[in-house]
Amino acid sequence: MIKRVVAQRGDRKAILMDSISYVDAADAGHIVISASHGGASSAEYANRHPLAAVFFNDAGVGKDNAGMAALAMLKIPAATVSHLSARIGDADDTWQHGVISHMNEAALAGGVKIGERLQDAAGRLLDR
Repeated sequence: MIKRVVAQRGDRKAILMDSISYVDAADAGHIVISASHGGASSAEYANRHPLAAVFFNDAGVGKDNAGMAALAMLKIPAATVSHLSARIGDADDTWQHGVISHMNEAALAGGVKIGERLQDAAGRLLDR
């Protein structure tokens, strides 16, 4: 799977992609649910286009919080799902089973909650 729309409210879509490297200009203004790790390189991809929000896998957090470094680098709502709830690199599994583990301030302001299902968090951001 390259990309798949899983939800839509008005013009805003929630788009699944196994890798954040698939993000492109057509994704601007939408919520991207990536199964990539939330590291610094993932933030670089997410910053290439003005996304509405983005989700990653925390990849076990790792040394110096490397698995979620993207959260501090992004101004848009950004969060990770726990690596214990969803397989890294599998966006369908992330959508079906992902549970929020970490987030940035913009996601907190958007109503995202640690421990909630990714689908619920994405739905709330779609309604904004």
